Amino acid sequence: MYRLKAKARLCFVLTRGAMRRNQIVLVLVWVMGIYATTLLCATVDYDHRALLIDGKRRVLISGSIHYPRSTPEMWPDLIQKSKDGGLDVIETYVFWNQHEPVRGQYNFEGRNDLVRFVKAVAAAGLYVHLRIGPYVCAEWNYGGFPLWLHFIPGIKFRTNNEPFKAEMKRFTAKIVDIMKQEKLYASQGGPIILSQIENEYGNIDGPYGAAGKSYINWAASMATSLDTGVPWVMCQQADAPDPIINTCNGFYCDQFTPNSNKKPKMWTENWTGWFLSFGGATPRRPVEDIAFAVARFFQRGGTFQNYYMYHGGTNFDRTSGGPFIATSYDYDAPIDEYGIIRQPKWGHLKDLHKAIKLCEEALIATDPTISSPGPKLEVAVYKTGDKCAAFLANDNDNSDATVKFNGNSYQLPAWSVSILPDCKNVVLNTAKINSASMISSFTTESSKADTSLEASTSGWSWISEPVGISKADSFAKIGLVEQINTTADRSDYLWYSLSVDLQDDAGSQAVLHVESLGHALHAFINGKLAGSSQGINSNKHALNVDIPITLVAGKNTIDLLSLTVGLQNYGSFFDIWGAGITGPVILKGLKNGNTVDLSSQKWTYQVGLKGEDLGLSSGSSGQWNSQSTLPKNQPFIWYKTNFAVPSGSNPVAIDFTGMGKGEAWVNGQSIGRYWPTSAAPNGVCSDSCNYRGPYTSTKCQTNCGKPSQTLYHVPRSWLKPDGNILVLFEESGGDPTKISFGTKQVASLCAHISDSHLPPVEMWNSDTKSGKKVGPVLSLKCPHQDQVISSVKFASYGTPLGTCGDYYHGRCSSNKAMPIVQKACIGSSSCSVGVSTDTFGDPCKGVAKSLAVEATCT
Repeated sequence: MYRLKAKARLCFVLTRGAMRRNQIVLVLVWVMGIYATTLLCATVDYDHRALLIDGKRRVLISGSIHYPRSTPEMWPDLIQKSKDGGLDVIETYVFWNQHEPVRGQYNFEGRNDLVRFVKAVAAAGLYVHLRIGPYVCAEWNYGGFPLWLHFIPGIKFRTNNEPFKAEMKRFTAKIVDIMKQEKLYASQGGPIILSQIENEYGNIDGPYGAAGKSYINWAASMATSLDTGVPWVMCQQADAPDPIINTCNGFYCDQFTPNSNKKPKMWTENWTGWFLSFGGATPRRPVEDIAFAVARFFQRGGTFQNYYMYHGGTNFDRTSGGPFIATSYDYDAPIDEYGIIRQPKWGHLKDLHKAIKLCEEALIATDPTISSPGPKLEVAVYKTGDKCAAFLANDNDNSDATVKFNGNSYQLPAWSVSILPDCKNVVLNTAKINSASMISSFTTESSKADTSLEASTSGWSWISEPVGISKADSFAKIGLVEQINTTADRSDYLWYSLSVDLQDDAGSQAVLHVESLGHALHAFINGKLAGSSQGINSNKHALNVDIPITLVAGKNTIDLLSLTVGLQNYGSFFDIWGAGITGPVILKGLKNGNTVDLSSQKWTYQVGLKGEDLGLSSGSSGQWNSQSTLPKNQPFIWYKTNFAVPSGSNPVAIDFTGMGKGEAWVNGQSIGRYWPTSAAPNGVCSDSCNYRGPYTSTKCQTNCGKPSQTLYHVPRSWLKPDGNILVLFEESGGDPTKISFGTKQVASLCAHISDSHLPPVEMWNSDTKSGKKVGPVLSLKCPHQDQVISSVKFASYGTPLGTCGDYYHGRCSSNKAMPIVQKACIGSSSCSVGVSTDTFGDPCKGVAKSLAVEATCT
């Protein structure tokens, strides 16, 4: 056992009045309860089975919510929904580049208010796992490192390098000190029970060699020296030195074993889906597979499991990494990007958590006894004294099975686990979903432009962004420069400009050959867009492009705009991979077959756009044009319009269909990069998704042949009652009049429960008034407390077919189904209906039956 504190104790935090040293005064304050807040300081230890909180082993269910990917106004609701879903812990990274954008200048305000977030978790009665890193990956720009770190002389990231270690220690200590000052560690009475140092280093440490090993040992020693009073972990680090706990990340971690028999089996990232990339299909992970993975983990001795992500949120501003990580970080998580519960994922996992907690006493008391009654079948039993829990698993991905256990026979669907909290009765099978499902929709509204703000008849005004060099801080240099070293990520944009005198090539059709590290490129010849190109994804972001061009006699201006779309966030030495036009840049196909290599000529450079320097994103500066015809489908235009807040309280989104590529701001706050012309390829999606068998990030993808992202989240807390301003910078050309404003909401509730389903978990082992076992139940609940079920669009008991939103009657259906469901549900915020012939009669004897319902809430 790794023991951090000798025993629990009471903590006293003076909240008003002068601090006094007199012990008598302190006792009086305590007794009166006026001047002191009493907190219980917890010990957090571990042994080979579990984390121990005040000496008691705990089974803990955790979920990731990243505070900068939502807003402070959203945090309490997200945290409460997490708690309602059965979580014990909220896990978050700490984002160095958000908190220290300039060395020594800190930002802990707004979405960066880490203390406020941790306290919000504590207020809900949940624990916190604080993953300080400070490298985080997280599909976050530059892996969370601030760009100024790159420019420290002699620095090498994530290795045995003194300049890097000094900065890493300084920031890590800063975060720990802030948490201590606010008394947020469990050892002080706060919610933080775990901290993490480094992140997935073991995945990429090979190229660092012995220096990498020394670095990891140093990081472990540095972290433990900060005396947080709680354990530290390293994920994906098989050689994590004691007392650091090494943990697992992945889609499945049941086979994982800690590097010491004194450490518990912990899973810090169970990927609930996958991240979305511009140009990629939409990832989906079936909840049956997630539940199977979680049950298998606890079956094989795990006691701490975290969903990455439980709420993914949004990559606001230019925070997305990659490159090419989309603005949406929805991640197919149980709570979606907008804060709406995703069903049936949230509900089925909630049922799973209840089932696991019914087994907790047996789980924490002993190690499992595991046997195999057949090929790819496994039985794990936790038994101590009068406590017994069992997990029956069928690891086959295509065939169901019958397992005999304790004198009984149990039917196990393929790729499923049945949980028996008493080693006798099944409370849940991971492949059988009792939870309702939902269909979400985007409901558009008119922008309702405020006529008090000057605009054209279209409601839009605009400013053209100059092509090429337009700022006083431009500079010239012989040869081509690397982009990140030049821009320091102050902007996505870097202009490369050159004039070429070609007397004998008037009107010739030539080719401009450009090679670049990426991520995207716009080429202008004599002020006109000649062509554009972009990489494919984070692994294939380099460009090698030939652009047909027309030249004139004499001076020809070549303006190349190189773009980044999120900086690299993962891989060995990712910080020096670079971006931008590295060459060669060659004019080919000139008269007489000549070529001209332009790479080593004197280029003029400009970091960023003139509109950025003018602050056009605020909408309040600049001479906006509203008198002439609105330019459409033209590159390099700043657009502005004003709009009213969409009615109601549902989350707000903007549909950017009709636009090309750029960035958008609402009331001066960036809602992120938009790129609706970047579409997913055809052929990588499937019409159906079979949850059986190992999941990969490319399995069950949807949205092929369509834009990767068209809807962009606008937090309601960023909006005003009127006079809201939307500003766009459009790079490639689009029609802003096609943009629509609206809200995300739940359009339908559905459930489909068979007469062979198990009863709800909360009714496990319950009997009816007549003494019969409780049977399956179909339950519906409106997503908002102020809503009621207003209509039943479909109800059929018998052999209904189809999916939510597309149910239809099978060969038999009880005529009682619709009136019974309507009577039970309409006018109520929730309802439950027993699924049996006792309720509906038997419309087709000898046939397996089910009840399917679709309803709406208002």
